[in-house]
Amino acid sequence: MKKLFLLLFVLAIPAVHGDNGAYIGVNIGTAMSSVPAPTQIAALLRSQNIRNVRLYDADPAILAALANTGIRVIVSVPNEQLLAIGKSNATAANWVARNVAAHYPAVNITAIAVGSEVLSAMPNAASLLVPAMRYLQNALVAAALDRYIKISTPHSSSIILDSFPPSQAFFNRSLDGVLVPMLRFLQSTGSPLMLNVYPYYEYMRSNGVIPLEYALSRPLPPNKEAVDANTLLHYTNVFDAVVDAAYFAMAYLNVTNVPVMVTETGWPHKGDPSSEPDATTDNANTYNSNLIRHVTNSTGTPKHPGVAVPAYIYELYDEDTRPGSTSEKYWGLFDMDGTPAYALHLADSGALLSNDTTNQTYCVARDGADPKMLQAALDWACGLGKVDCSALMQGQPCYDPDTVEAHATYAFNAYYHGMGMASGTCYFSGVAMVTTIDPSHGSCVHAGKNGTSLLSSTSLAPLSNPTAGESGARRATGEVSSLAGMVSAALLLSVLPLL
Repeated sequence: MKKLFLLLFVLAIPAVHGDNGAYIGVNIGTAMSSVPAPTQIAALLRSQNIRNVRLYDADPAILAALANTGIRVIVSVPNEQLLAIGKSNATAANWVARNVAAHYPAVNITAIAVGSEVLSAMPNAASLLVPAMRYLQNALVAAALDRYIKISTPHSSSIILDSFPPSQAFFNRSLDGVLVPMLRFLQSTGSPLMLNVYPYYEYMRSNGVIPLEYALSRPLPPNKEAVDANTLLHYTNVFDAVVDAAYFAMAYLNVTNVPVMVTETGWPHKGDPSSEPDATTDNANTYNSNLIRHVTNSTGTPKHPGVAVPAYIYELYDEDTRPGSTSEKYWGLFDMDGTPAYALHLADSGALLSNDTTNQTYCVARDGADPKMLQAALDWACGLGKVDCSALMQGQPCYDPDTVEAHATYAFNAYYHGMGMASGTCYFSGVAMVTTIDPSHGSCVHAGKNGTSLLSSTSLAPLSNPTAGESGARRATGEVSSLAGMVSAALLLSVLPLL
């Protein structure tokens, strides 16, 4: 199935010129019962201010739709075409002529991704990966395009072993015959190491060793951070730890000047409640919002502070025909018709994504939340949170339905909007979530509807109230790195206090 991989560019961040800049990406697949037309995809890109895209092939219809848009494009060699290209310089030259040179410069092609997770998904083709990259490079040189277009290949993070602490990480030694010449190639051509990083799966497979807050990149106090005992570097999230593990693994092979680009990362917004309880809208919102802030602020990693790590979110659209678990279908920022699955809030970085408007997002009680926790959060919102809850009194417009879920939704949403929908104001110890569906009903008008404000006139509770946390594939194939097993010795488990 053809895939598109798209980069979302945040307007408030200066334009980036080069692969090492601070930009964020979002991945789109086409395993959908109704695939948008190329012109619709291009229109969505423009409406969302998306400046960089990656295609999982070199679909000529998509390339035609992207022509003369200025959007920077990464085209890909599908895995099924790798064998032929890796065996023939002429085949590689023909591929470049047909899929790159024929479209450039009207289509601003910036890179070729050779296959996807070849070392783990197609080990029988591993020996042809570097020859394919070299043949394609030869073709770019012959076409005088090598100055403008880079060549790399995306890897599963599972090729990194002993990944925590990061300073002890190394690549699977059985892959040295491919990885060493590949890294030398990347080094000589100034190309990045492409890596797929999925904290969601690291968390799910850790059996409780990795706390949710650490996977979601929620802020942690210093005494809750994971510490690499060898370097004394502090890690506050899985993303940074895996990226630094890649840097240390390269250094182990005496390669120190190849940048890391995270080609796939994200969090599903829906899953099976019994087996995937943390695949939720709020968690997807939290992870992706935190990721965007982290990357676009050029925070870097503990090993390389200030060095931007471009990262691509999986994915733009939900894919309703993907097989597997429920969550496989719900990694998208949008559904098939372009409706936002949820809204990303970037108040902390001064940016607001185009799929969010002040009157289209609401904070509601999470489905299946524990009633006692909901009641406690409701009491806080109507008390210390300074929400005007008079509309919930008997005989008032929002009394019915007289349930803790309905009343909590009213109070949560009032607080959320009263605080300007700032990051962390729709969490309430995990019993709240952001939605684009207006919870107003009948004469009960919720905050955000027509600009309504439902906070008391007295001073607001501080944003850092005890209930507030951060608001809120093409997955690594099968294997999981040893991060979960190793992090337990360094990571102190913690959860936010309830109220």
